[in-house]
Amino acid sequence: MKIRIANGRVIDPANKTDCVQDVFIADGKIVALGSAPDGFVAEKTIDASGLVVAPGLIDLSARLREPGFEYRATLESEMDAAMAGGITSLAIPPDTDPVLDEPGLVEMLCYRAKKLNRAHVYPVAALTLGLKGERLSEMAELVEAGCVAFSQANVPIVDNTVLMRAMQYAATFDFRVWLQPIAPFLSRGGYAHDGEVATRLGLPGIPVAAETVALFTYLQLARITQTRLHITRLSSAEGLHLIDQARADGMDVTCDVSINHVHLSDMDIGYFDANCHLIPPLRSQRDRDALCRGLAEGRINALCSDHTPVDDDGKLTPFSESEAGATGLELLLPLTLKWAERAGLPLIDALARVTSDAAAIIGITKAGHLSPGARADVCIFDPEAQVCINRDSLRSQGKNTPFLGLELPGKVRYTLVEGQLMFIG
Repeated sequence: MKIRIANGRVIDPANKTDCVQDVFIADGKIVALGSAPDGFVAEKTIDASGLVVAPGLIDLSARLREPGFEYRATLESEMDAAMAGGITSLAIPPDTDPVLDEPGLVEMLCYRAKKLNRAHVYPVAALTLGLKGERLSEMAELVEAGCVAFSQANVPIVDNTVLMRAMQYAATFDFRVWLQPIAPFLSRGGYAHDGEVATRLGLPGIPVAAETVALFTYLQLARITQTRLHITRLSSAEGLHLIDQARADGMDVTCDVSINHVHLSDMDIGYFDANCHLIPPLRSQRDRDALCRGLAEGRINALCSDHTPVDDDGKLTPFSESEAGATGLELLLPLTLKWAERAGLPLIDALARVTSDAAAIIGITKAGHLSPGARADVCIFDPEAQVCINRDSLRSQGKNTPFLGLELPGKVRYTLVEGQLMFIG
């Protein structure tokens, strides 16, 4: 279908574009901006007056709960949530059931996602079989099946010899390794940031050292093996400082942070709010502010939703017994805009963290921008409209979020995937 998106404010961070112009789409691709190409006759025109036309958002961490956890969410429900959130590309962590450690499982997930004809799915495979940290997965075969990187999700490798061998293998073939820094023994038995709030509530704490000790190890091993390392869901100022030091020494390492950790701190746990039980835990206000600054300055490369839908039974329990995680697909855009507003950051720079910068981490070249020839994945939103976050408005099967009841800026009006209009809001 030939589509003209008319009169919108086109913001394309990859091309440093921020101006009012038309966008022309044909055969699932962007064919021109500004003026229509010769012979172009639109079959559909979308009036984007007063709206922002941006590349479809790219989320670096979204658990869709299939296979294995369909009682928490399904591909259908979470893909619908992604469309409502303007997210057109999703990186999927490997901690499904069974774990994404076999090519057949990856191919099945990609096939199911493609049949739904919504967002593009990019599986991140398990670095070790079963995420057990003992034997390496068949990385080459998993890449052929469609994986874009390798990770341990929230399950750290205890044996550093295994981790170094995994990195050596990945580096040999230039595979990306995504790791969340968690020192298993320092974090064991903890549920909240090791600070005054955890002490007051009587919750076992997880010290910042649980992140920094693991991060130091990962950086040293990546330096030795020359691995392309991405650190996922950073949570502390000290962790960011270690990454700054590694870069100053010439190391090429990227990192991301979740929307929860740039808006919330351990103070938001309040009286045992299980929606604030997250991995990694919400840190101090000092850590939160440092992450916000790092993200604004580009020292943190991307912002992700860390979407983890949990059923009500998993949250309606005491804090220490509740399941960690928060839903986030439909909140990624509003919370990105809220962060940008608070940081005084231009919209083009804020959107880069969830479009072009995130695309570079995954290695996508045909998305994350609106260049002619690019995939026509587009998010059209009203930056001034307020969105009320409540259980009924969330399309995700998971209703677990610390932001329930809040009004946030940014309402998605249209989402297009490969030139197909998939959502109208």
